[in-house]
Amino acid sequence: MLLNITLLILGLILIIVSSNVFVDSASNLATSFKVPKMVIALTIASFSTCAPELAISFNSISSNNYDLTLANVVGSCVVNILLIIGLASIVKPVKVKTVTVGKELPLLVITTVVFCILFSDGELSRYDAGILILLFVLFGIYLYKMIKRFRKVEEEYAKVNKVKAIILTILSILVIIFSSELIVNSTLYLSEKLNIATKLISMIVIVIGTSLPELMITVTSAKKGEFDMTVGNIIGTNIFNICIVLGLPTLIYGSVYSSAFNYVDLIAVIVAAAMFYFQSRSERTITRLEGVIMVSLFICYYAYLIFL
Repeated sequence: MLLNITLLILGLILIIVSSNVFVDSASNLATSFKVPKMVIALTIASFSTCAPELAISFNSISSNNYDLTLANVVGSCVVNILLIIGLASIVKPVKVKTVTVGKELPLLVITTVVFCILFSDGELSRYDAGILILLFVLFGIYLYKMIKRFRKVEEEYAKVNKVKAIILTILSILVIIFSSELIVNSTLYLSEKLNIATKLISMIVIVIGTSLPELMITVTSAKKGEFDMTVGNIIGTNIFNICIVLGLPTLIYGSVYSSAFNYVDLIAVIVAAAMFYFQSRSERTITRLEGVIMVSLFICYYAYLIFL
């Protein structure tokens, strides 16, 4: 058992470190091929922070461990908003742009509600996954139009070592895949030996562990007053989590179902997204008090998971 605990911790460390390497190397690679920096920020940042969840999702669905798959996505959506945005707001009140409240946040709420409706019967089919993928395609089109509208005519590009960037990108992806297998296998073993539900151990250990990249980026950017990064990172990450991290492997491997998740979990996901939207609308700022409320709701939800 001690070996599996060690492997789980090692897997979490490896997946976080390799994700950081991936974002740097992939960003350098994109820059070397003269991809606009705005595109790099919107796509690479969102994908890299979701890379651990995506690797775990593919691994768990392929092994028919659907509780881990759903815990990975549902837990991340709740943690990203209630805990991470909540903590960021406590560190420094988060200012949200009018265009974000009018466009990006409604897209997040719509995506979240659609997912909850599709999964309300306890199953996500290939057809449902196709709808989620379609939502992501529409989101991608929106981003492309926004980038095209606002990007500068000329961009400056840093000189980077393409070979080094390619090697680091490939190696980091391999490490992410390897560490995800360590995490899934160790979690399954511990849940069986300790007689703890896979959902519970996944929501506590894996979800919070793999959300550390988002936590570090969001809280740090809020502290520096980089609120676009604070808000944009979470909006992009949650949409990516629902549509790609859950939708893509489901579309490939088939239906995902679980009786471990109920309406309380779905309500938690919707409440988190709704709070993010409505608190952002209030004077375009998420205050410290609202941050405290978010973190308190997060604690209540996790207390429900642990004790009920």
